[in-house]
Amino acid sequence: MINTQTIVREPFNAQSLRAQFPILSRTVHGSVPLVYLDNAATSQKPLAVINAIAEYYKHSNANVHRGGHAVGAEATALYEDARSVVAGFIGAQQNEIVFTKGTTEGINLVASSWATMMGSSLRGRSIVITEMEHHANIVPWQMVCERTGASLRVIRVNEDGTLDLEHAKTLIDETVSFVSIVHVSNTLGVTNDVRVLCSMARDAGAFSLVDGAQSIVHQPINVKDIGCDFFVFSGHKLYAPTGIGVLYGRADVLEKMPPYQGGGAMITSVTFEHTSYNDAPIRFEAGTPNMEGAIGLAAAIRWFSTLDRSLVCEHEHALSLRMISDLKSIDGMRLLGPGVEHAGIASFVIEGVHAQDLGILLDEQGVAIRTGHHCTMPLMRRFGVTSTARASIAAYTTDQDLDAFSTALLRTVRMLR
Repeated sequence: MINTQTIVREPFNAQSLRAQFPILSRTVHGSVPLVYLDNAATSQKPLAVINAIAEYYKHSNANVHRGGHAVGAEATALYEDARSVVAGFIGAQQNEIVFTKGTTEGINLVASSWATMMGSSLRGRSIVITEMEHHANIVPWQMVCERTGASLRVIRVNEDGTLDLEHAKTLIDETVSFVSIVHVSNTLGVTNDVRVLCSMARDAGAFSLVDGAQSIVHQPINVKDIGCDFFVFSGHKLYAPTGIGVLYGRADVLEKMPPYQGGGAMITSVTFEHTSYNDAPIRFEAGTPNMEGAIGLAAAIRWFSTLDRSLVCEHEHALSLRMISDLKSIDGMRLLGPGVEHAGIASFVIEGVHAQDLGILLDEQGVAIRTGHHCTMPLMRRFGVTSTARASIAAYTTDQDLDAFSTALLRTVRMLR
């Protein structure tokens, strides 16, 4: 007999999740409850991460890969376990994970080391980025072009916030050596079809990098499915500590790339005449690494993996739709990227209201958002603005947060007009 009983899934309970984040229960400016909507800049940290870091410092603090003592061995095991946890989280091999300070250092590492590997062959070649890139995925490639004689090509952004893929097809040709693209725009919230763009790069014989700083927390990531040569992200947007990030690089590519920095650990032998370098990924981790950060990142991933990701995605999607709907109801409001689905991020301007003034007055009411150019000045110019207000959500964001945001925003707009 066929069981036709409908299975009812419990909705995601963000309110109960908040109890694991001590900072979310605090007040600001005396007694105003904090409403934190600046998650695209950095997320808050759960007790699981805070406690893991404290336990490390209480029991296992030592330098890694060198000490011949018990505590050093414990620290090394924790650090390398973190590398394994990260690899599993994004569908990579352990030897393809390089720990960095964050997304910015990951891109700079690739730009510097890959360009050194390529050498003079880059003269007359092209590097492709998009018009919506963060400065961290623009400036390093400009530096490569200045140093090597390569040229920078930029894929246009449409008025609705999407990438012009037809324009991309004209730019990614046989002269291109590298394509570096953002997965989810930190300003627009738009999700780019990185699989298609990486496929274009591969067909052209070019390498590809995906900036996953925003996507890593809002959708499951598998680097093999994406088909990129490199993928970078920061821990602090994934409920992990600041100062830790990840560079995924295809093992066969990393092994060909020279070191990014020189120092301890990244060598096998040193004489005044010659130095031999360690294998990847250790080759790219000169000096004492951020052990605390790596251990905290592993704790964050383990904690995050206990959540039902499909329910988290549904929750964030519903909140995004509601946040956009609330914003669109305000007279004179202009949303950047009006024709796209926003991955938990909304950047907007309101006629007659300066973004900085808006941010200051919202803060006085306990609502934390971000204002400015969001390190995307070329994108700001594309849309004819100098700055925007940006609200962004996380798994712990609630409808009550958005109620408070909407009420404070309407009150502030009336004050400023």
